[in-house]
Amino acid sequence: MLSSRERGQEAEAGMAGREDAFLRQAARFRPELLAHCYRMLGSVQDAEDLVQETYLRAWRGYAGFEGRSSLRYWLYRIATSACLTALEHHSRRFLPAGLGGPGDDPTAPLNPTNGEVAWVQPMPDPPSDPAAVVVSRGSVRLALIVALQALPPRQRAVLILRDVLAWRAAEVAELLDTSTAAVNSALQRARAQLQEVSATEDEVSGDRLDEQGRRLLDGYAKAFETADVDALLKLLHSDATLQMPPEPLWFTGRENIGAFFAQHVFPRSGPQRVLRTSANGGQPTMATYWRGADGMYHPHALQVLTLGGRGIVGIVAFRDASLFQSFGMPARLGSSPIPSPSCRG
Repeated sequence: MLSSRERGQEAEAGMAGREDAFLRQAARFRPELLAHCYRMLGSVQDAEDLVQETYLRAWRGYAGFEGRSSLRYWLYRIATSACLTALEHHSRRFLPAGLGGPGDDPTAPLNPTNGEVAWVQPMPDPPSDPAAVVVSRGSVRLALIVALQALPPRQRAVLILRDVLAWRAAEVAELLDTSTAAVNSALQRARAQLQEVSATEDEVSGDRLDEQGRRLLDGYAKAFETADVDALLKLLHSDATLQMPPEPLWFTGRENIGAFFAQHVFPRSGPQRVLRTSANGGQPTMATYWRGADGMYHPHALQVLTLGGRGIVGIVAFRDASLFQSFGMPARLGSSPIPSPSCRG
């Protein structure tokens, strides 16, 4: 017969085993929880923090879980609650086009914001592992993430849970501690607000590039690596847009964009180095590096591109060096030349 001490040790061992099993089971949901928090928050860095908090809360509360719902549902409940709490302090992120009309003078001095505006961030694509790719690519497209930020936080949660994750209204109501009628009403309002915002239909994603798309990307990388404005202009759609957070000024039209690069970018940077990656469900992305006084090339911007049938239709250049780490990009590059176009992976 076991002593009370031995029974206690056996109980502790059993609990430790259940917690280890929980951690193994919960780990497989991490990619989709990260995407969920990113849709809610518009920031990959904030989403990473909230996923960590979700797992910490779940681990601490696992003893009381008792399997009353599925593990996935329970984790989403914790993650959504954590996101809504975070959004009580700042509920919306922007891209420059959401702050006002386009600029009309591409030669004007730049005036980046210094933390006064919270900007939407790009999200790196998951590894090409079928077990990790559990997120619909369209559900994290940059245009959708920007549009979601215009919704009040609870409407945002309802629309994501119902339309992106395809949960039943009753499940969403239970998760949000509200009624099914309230969920349906919030969903109707959210859908109405998003009707005016949609991704471009002729968008080409990075994993389905045709020959024309590959030529566009090759030419774009080469134009930056040779600081060639004329070559860049040939790749842009006549109505292309350029946004450059944290610079609130943005431009539309091939000629304005060309004038901006001729005035502010290539004279300062000279030839750049470019590595390719992808973001937000396969959108082609260029990581550009500028040469520093030390002769090394340092991170400058992550440029998320939208391609159309008649050229590049959108450039969002995220000038935030801290994002390079999130994308697994090098902190600096050597001064030796690299083949053009530059490819990563």
